[in-house]
Amino acid sequence: MSAAVRLIQDVRPTAEPRLWSCYGDASGAIRQNLSRDEIARTLGSATGTLWVDIDTRDDSQTAILRDTFHFHPLAIEEAVNPQAQVKLEEFDQYVLLIVRTVAFCETTEDPYDLDTVNISFFLGKNYLVTVHGGYTNPVGTIADLLQRKPELATHGPAKLMHAIVDQAVDAYFPIIDKLDEFMDSLEERIFAQFDQNALREVFAVKRLVLTLRRHLSPERDALSILTNRPSTMLTPENQIYFRDIYDHVLRIYDSLDTYRDLLSSTLDSYLTQVSNRLGMATKALSVVATVTLPFVVVSGMWGMNFERIPLHSHPHGFMILVLAQLALGLTILAGLKWRNLL
Repeated sequence: MSAAVRLIQDVRPTAEPRLWSCYGDASGAIRQNLSRDEIARTLGSATGTLWVDIDTRDDSQTAILRDTFHFHPLAIEEAVNPQAQVKLEEFDQYVLLIVRTVAFCETTEDPYDLDTVNISFFLGKNYLVTVHGGYTNPVGTIADLLQRKPELATHGPAKLMHAIVDQAVDAYFPIIDKLDEFMDSLEERIFAQFDQNALREVFAVKRLVLTLRRHLSPERDALSILTNRPSTMLTPENQIYFRDIYDHVLRIYDSLDTYRDLLSSTLDSYLTQVSNRLGMATKALSVVATVTLPFVVVSGMWGMNFERIPLHSHPHGFMILVLAQLALGLTILAGLKWRNLL
């Protein structure tokens, strides 16, 4: 993993892992922070909507995936791995979806550092299990929303998953806005000020864009499958909501392609300006060399050790030679200019 991209659970861990859950029954009543026995009972009832949020830093919470929900061992291994690839896999009784969300790192001074985190979803008929390490803003936001709108839990697990995935994808938009500010700053520094330190910034922003594309590309493919392939866990009505998220991903991906092209053009413009400035400096030195050439030649000739040198005894000999050399230099310069050689 790139040094500029670190896991959110490593750089912004919560104070302690905690198991969080909520259950909305058929009558609309909401219960939160269920015990493990209550989780098992509500899961067995196959009614209502159960949401369990698991922090992978606590092994006892991870064991719930195996002992209570009986997920496949390979699915559990992928879900708890913070560096697992974004993917979508469908099993007989549930769907496994892994998405990756990003944010600018708040613990370093480098403005281009990113934090990343995987959020894994197990979607069943009447339950949703989210798996992650440490605090994740999308899960935390929806959990806080449930405090104000508990009826959200009665809309089904697919709607809960949609709300969290939507938050995870929307986290890319502030980064896109920041990239726009970076590009405006780089163009100002390169075209208006020609800041030679801007070259490092160009490569840093280009690395950031490529990193975001690398994270977003598999997410685009997973959401494409989720929105277009028939699934027993998602009704066509729910797939329409995920299609909206897929459209957001496409828009972000197109923006990243645009920024990548702009960065390449900016880099080419910077190198062109370097070449032009070098050409201007070479031209200026050529003018100086042309004008001073007669001084070197004439001064060398009149500096030879002979007794009889023209104008040696003339009272204004020095000024005559200076003016003659200057006139000769200007004549050569005019001739080169006339031939468009300068």
